[in-house]
Amino acid sequence: MQLELYFYFDGNCREALEFYARVFNSSVNNLMTYGDAPPNPEHPVSEEDQSRVLYAGIPIGNMVAMFSDVPYGTKYTLGTNISPTIGTEDKQELARLFNELKEGGEVQMELQETFFSECFGMVVDKFGLMWQLTHYVPDNQ
Repeated sequence: MQLELYFYFDGNCREALEFYARVFNSSVNNLMTYGDAPPNPEHPVSEEDQSRVLYAGIPIGNMVAMFSDVPYGTKYTLGTNISPTIGTEDKQELARLFNELKEGGEVQMELQETFFSECFGMVVDKFGLMWQLTHYVPDNQ
């Protein structure tokens, strides 16, 4: 299991990526825009979001800090734009964590398959932290 951090921005993610990559003597990896994502008829990408950053990572020490712009028009509060992210190979443990974190909280996205993970979900716990939980398969498999 690994704990990482996900940072959200409101349209200036590319600028933040360049800044943090320079500060931490690192590089921007796997940059994907909303327009690069596979089409989903249930959630079409607006023209304003086409070039916004959906995902990018910057290796920092033993972790990868993850970055994204929120979709255009989404409520965004500076200072609360960080989300702890748990990744694990064990889907049962992922489900256990999700179910315990949602007690007294609010599910943002039920655990489900996505284009980037076999099992992913988001939940705001009873203390107001938005957790992202994802199943991952290590690179050596």
